[in-house]
Amino acid sequence: MTKSFRNSIAANKRLHDLIPGGAHTYAKGEDQYPAEMAPVIARGEGAHVWDVDGNEYIEYGSGLRAVSLGHAHPKVLEAVRRELDRGNNFVRPSIVELEAAERFLTSVPTAEMVKFAKNGSDATTAAVKLARAITGRPLVAICSDHAFFSIDDWFIARTPMSAGIPHEIAELTVSFPYGDLAATEEMLCRYNGEVACLILEAATQHDPPDGYLEGLRDLAHRHGALLVFDEMITGFRWSAAGAQGLYGVTPDLSTFGKALGNGFAVSALAGRRDLMELGGLRDTRERVFLLSTTHGAETHALAAAIAVMDVYAEEGITDRMHRLGDRLATGVREVAAAAGVQDHVVVRGRASNLVFGTLDENLAPSQPYRTLFLRELILGGVIGPSFVVSSALTEADIDRTVEVVARACTVYRQALDAQDVTAFLPGRPVQPVFRKFA
Repeated sequence: MTKSFRNSIAANKRLHDLIPGGAHTYAKGEDQYPAEMAPVIARGEGAHVWDVDGNEYIEYGSGLRAVSLGHAHPKVLEAVRRELDRGNNFVRPSIVELEAAERFLTSVPTAEMVKFAKNGSDATTAAVKLARAITGRPLVAICSDHAFFSIDDWFIARTPMSAGIPHEIAELTVSFPYGDLAATEEMLCRYNGEVACLILEAATQHDPPDGYLEGLRDLAHRHGALLVFDEMITGFRWSAAGAQGLYGVTPDLSTFGKALGNGFAVSALAGRRDLMELGGLRDTRERVFLLSTTHGAETHALAAAIAVMDVYAEEGITDRMHRLGDRLATGVREVAAAAGVQDHVVVRGRASNLVFGTLDENLAPSQPYRTLFLRELILGGVIGPSFVVSSALTEADIDRTVEVVARACTVYRQALDAQDVTAFLPGRPVQPVFRKFA
């Protein structure tokens, strides 16, 4: 289990010298991994990656859940290469834009129109802007139980990292709790006639309570607001039609990304025709400047999306991820119980979207214990901030992961018995992404 991280340590230093935070996504930051054990990746194939020191890892949460088919998937790369040979951005729409829209709306039939962009924040912010324009209302209501919606001010203003955003902008965002219709109605009544939309993930770690999504949609409409589903994670991982297809509740607008491109940059805003047309050329109402991006129509990324949707449909990818996730969750729970840490190392979430919790002696979430767990996983050749599977994983990969987790649980038990996890950590603990100071 001995590994060298010499080249990664040097590369991280250079990254911090040139890039604020040392990464282009805070969730990929060096502070999210144990001290001097933050591998810098050189390449990936399928569900495995290799760092700049030559260490090989079984990878989870690939690309922050974006690479659900595995790295360098041949059918996706074939589609991308075909378009690159034809040119990838033109002065007028490419026929690939039409093909991608038709393919998306076939996969997600609850939507009537779609517009593509490059990242999730573009799509969610466009949904918020469109809702405000449709309703003429200033406020957006976000689900307070969900971690992230956008890098843009309307969301970041409500996090601990709100520096640089005028407080007046934060006042335009309000919140509601997941699963509590009474509290949500109280919020809507408190801001009577001011809320443009409610935005949330349809589900995260648990399925929604019976009738909740239907009730939320009816509640929003009764108060003149729109319902927006953020399907960045649930899209394709829950079903090929997203969470809305699985649960049978159609939102007014929805946003997709991550799995849609298998690592290539593509996101989507989808929804009802009468709403989406406000950003078009065929409506007599005052127009909305909706998602006008130079790179949103790059043909190689849209071709990747088409290939991804085809592979999901042809190979039953969602079902495969659920089977792999079930195998992993069962194995982790068994070895955690065998080590006597079943109450401290816990696996939560839908099988295709598993996360792990690390709890201390008092069963409280613990960053130091998370650090210990991550450290043991990395030393054993497993890397990831979660147990989110890709379909490229094999059953042998899952079984190997469970073996590594078993060893990690043994060390975890030792730290619990010593009541001093810091004695097992040679450096600082991992940090939460959202914090006011470094």
